[in-house]
Amino acid sequence: MANLKEVRNRIVSVTSTMQITSAMKMVSAAKLRRAQDAIVQMRPYAEKLKDILGNLSGSVDASEGGAYSVERDPKKVLIILITSNRGLAGAFNTNVLKIARQLITGKYAAQFAAGNVSFLCIGKKASDYVTRNKFNLYSSHNELFDRLAFDRVSPVAQRVMDAFSNKEFDRVELAYNRFRNAAVQIPTEEQYLPVVRTEDAGTSKKNAAIDYIFEPDKATIVSELIPKSLKIQIYKAILDSHAAEHGARMTAMNKATDNARDLIKELKLSYNKARQAAITNEILEIVGGAEALNG
Repeated sequence: MANLKEVRNRIVSVTSTMQITSAMKMVSAAKLRRAQDAIVQMRPYAEKLKDILGNLSGSVDASEGGAYSVERDPKKVLIILITSNRGLAGAFNTNVLKIARQLITGKYAAQFAAGNVSFLCIGKKASDYVTRNKFNLYSSHNELFDRLAFDRVSPVAQRVMDAFSNKEFDRVELAYNRFRNAAVQIPTEEQYLPVVRTEDAGTSKKNAAIDYIFEPDKATIVSELIPKSLKIQIYKAILDSHAAEHGARMTAMNKATDNARDLIKELKLSYNKARQAAITNEILEIVGGAEALNG
């Protein structure tokens, strides 16, 4: 059994850790509320716009702005990884990195073997992963989380869109955590470019054949709507990931706080047992000494 001083030091150490995890849980809970409000307000708009984009892409050709829906043989692939800049969020970052690993060992194994898979990283954990494994790093944008806003995300999305239209890449994939609630984050992988047409997504022919009335004209609407919609899709994915990060961290810190509390109970029990044993030994020594003097 450990001596009293060692157990007492461990109790102090674990108590300090519990105070830190409890504070981090409260901070994440406060940030989660704002992040959740942002994604809940954005998601219906973004998803409806994505549906319209899918319908629209099926009715335009490249000359009318359908360049982002052109299917090519995916020889060169870009994978956009969205993680966090900080850890202590449970399996939040690991789940996204698992998606990346699955893509390069499965769906795009041939392209990866040929060195034609690159990564665009949003979040320090993704950048560290790509750098550590010496993968092709296209660009890194960890600074976006310092002030998350559409006008800061837009240039990143535009660069990806330009790279696709210039045939630098034939396929662009998104990997991120979709926010469901504070306790549940869904690792998500979806095709970003080329735009998935409605009929390709498995929608009914009736919905796929929607005929839109364009005002002022088709070319103008398409040239404005499709690029903006694509930018919003990345912005929505980052908002999703941002909310999921705080939910995952709050849950992880809550579990850590509970575990620390349980450990403190065990340590206090051990401390009391050790103290009782020490008192008993002292009594036995005193009694033994007294008997020796009397004898």
